Amino acid sequence: MRKITLALSAACLLFSLNSAVVARASAPTPIYTGTTAAILAEQAPIHWVSVAQIENSLVGRPPMAVGFDIDDTVLFSSPGFWRGKKTYSPDSEDYLKNPAFWEKMNNGWDEFSIPKEVARALIAMHVKRGDSIYFVTGRSQTQTETETVSKTLQDDFLIPAASMNPVIFAGDHEGQNTKTQWLEQKNIKVFYGDSDNDITAAHDVGARGIRVLRASNSTYRPLPMAGKFGEEVIVNSEY
Repeated sequence: MRKITLALSAACLLFSLNSAVVARASAPTPIYTGTTAAILAEQAPIHWVSVAQIENSLVGRPPMAVGFDIDDTVLFSSPGFWRGKKTYSPDSEDYLKNPAFWEKMNNGWDEFSIPKEVARALIAMHVKRGDSIYFVTGRSQTQTETETVSKTLQDDFLIPAASMNPVIFAGDHEGQNTKTQWLEQKNIKVFYGDSDNDITAAHDVGARGIRVLRASNSTYRPLPMAGKFGEEVIVNSEY
């Protein structure tokens, strides 16, 4: 009888242990993990600047040539690129090498692009200074050599004709930073961009490269590590 009692006790103990394990395994992951003031205050150790600080740093300097990348710097242009991918190469990035895509993108699809607020502030500041404004993009030139991007940018950002220059389509060639030669040729002193190539092109010609944050919902992935070269990064510049 004692043996039977011990056996039953062992079985009950085993069952209770298994039940506890199953209960723990099936318990939902906590939704609210909490935070601390230290976590909230933590910032990446990079050189943050505001548009006002950039303007202040240029006080007393004569008008100069300044440059901007286009995609993810002054325009949130992912809608056009998203449509291009779906239309020409849903399963790859081959659409970026398709002249038909660039014909569409550079001749009307920027009507679906959203001007970034940081670009409005920067361009207005440089126009007020009397600077000459260039846009240097990695987009490919169309085979017909037509484009409406220049007019779209001029209209979106209210750039006077005296300050505006036609868009420079530097193109994209593997292993080559195609923007460098244009920054040098146009004697650009300050260049704004979201990509690593934008910043290194500026540094290569002795210009001041300033990083604009790429929006987290951009179709251009992966997102770059802003500030990795020690460059200035504009606060709240993702939109």
